[in-house]
Amino acid sequence: MPDNRKLSSIEGTMEILNRRAKTWNLVTISRIKGNLQEAVLRQALDIIQYRHPRLNSCIIHFRNNFYFQTAGTNRIGLRIVHDLPEKQWTEIVNQEMNQEIDSSKCLLRVVLVHVLDEPNFSYLITTIHHAICDGLSSIQLHSEILNYCQQISSGETLQPVTTLEALPTIEKLLPKSTQGWRGNISSIILLLKIGLLKLYHQPKSLGFEKYVSINRRQSEIIHRQLDPELTEMFVQKCKQEKTTIHSALSAALMLTVARKIFQPNQKSVRVNCLSHLDLRRRFQPPISEEHLSTLATSLMGFHDIKTHTSFWELAREVKQTLETGIKHGDIFNMVLIAKHLINFCFLFPQQVAATVSLSNIGKVNIPKTYGELELEEISFAGSHALYAGMFILNVATFQDKMLLNFVFSQPAISRETMEELVDQTIDNILHISSDSLQLRGA
Repeated sequence: MPDNRKLSSIEGTMEILNRRAKTWNLVTISRIKGNLQEAVLRQALDIIQYRHPRLNSCIIHFRNNFYFQTAGTNRIGLRIVHDLPEKQWTEIVNQEMNQEIDSSKCLLRVVLVHVLDEPNFSYLITTIHHAICDGLSSIQLHSEILNYCQQISSGETLQPVTTLEALPTIEKLLPKSTQGWRGNISSIILLLKIGLLKLYHQPKSLGFEKYVSINRRQSEIIHRQLDPELTEMFVQKCKQEKTTIHSALSAALMLTVARKIFQPNQKSVRVNCLSHLDLRRRFQPPISEEHLSTLATSLMGFHDIKTHTSFWELAREVKQTLETGIKHGDIFNMVLIAKHLINFCFLFPQQVAATVSLSNIGKVNIPKTYGELELEEISFAGSHALYAGMFILNVATFQDKMLLNFVFSQPAISRETMEELVDQTIDNILHISSDSLQLRGA
């Protein structure tokens, strides 16, 4: 049944980002052991396109508005890459991040990468429009694809597939307190508050090594992992220090940048952190991750880092800032002002939106085994070409291993600089996971 409708404000903003900056589309990467065949994957993609109404939609532009439309939607695109050296899968991710989604045809495309000299290993890489998906549901979608691949390969009789009911827009799911005139007032107050805080703190950032216009910027990824032993050490240390993994990772990012930009004889540097958070479990009733939709928000915190700043004190400060924003309902109002914040980035392309940005979806609760296929790793990354000068990290933990995808906009930050920052961040995590309470070099 067709489910045609006008895109909401935040969905429309995501389409503008896709068209103007190749930004905020979600790339999800699975490393799979087993013989994942093209024909089987093709059938699985056809099934999920039927099951999820938004995957069976395209976006049209009509009278200055965007609309989801079922008619004219193409099949999900599938590209096969043969004999790619194992370590070069990130090159495919870079290609995908820098290619606009042709939303007039379909909102998802897929690449299957066969690893050179490793016939039993492959990478499944999906790129999906952020107007219809968030990090959690993109991870769940991979599990669903592999589940259908298992059923098809085993010759099982597939149960009739039912199309899921389309969710309302995120704006309609928000609490009543954020809707109507009260919601408008609280949103304006939050927007003014963020503006005043930025003016007062004037947070520093990595800035531009080289400035180019938005349409010439490119996203790139640097991938790192923490093995299960180190991941467990880090998790336990966060518990011991009465903070969260998200807050500790935020502190690690900010301190790494602060150390990079500290000037001689400078006593402190002000920075800000953009934290991306899940809203699904905050709705009543909670919404399952199997439903494709963009149900995420963000909060911005401002922090003053001194030469003697304690890592764990900063992590606890981040935790407190996030808890306050959640308590005051800012996580809901941020959805309503996101369009204005993004428009600001387009109006002032030489401004840096935030010092650092973190999206941590936490522990991935999907199966590892799908018949003869085994999911060894899964992670995600948002394309962020627009956000030049930001130190950006996307994190997922699967099978007790933390997978970290650092994304940066070139040429504002060179790859050499980014690799140096990434190495320092990992080194800092290694260090603070031990008994020391102070960041090395601070």
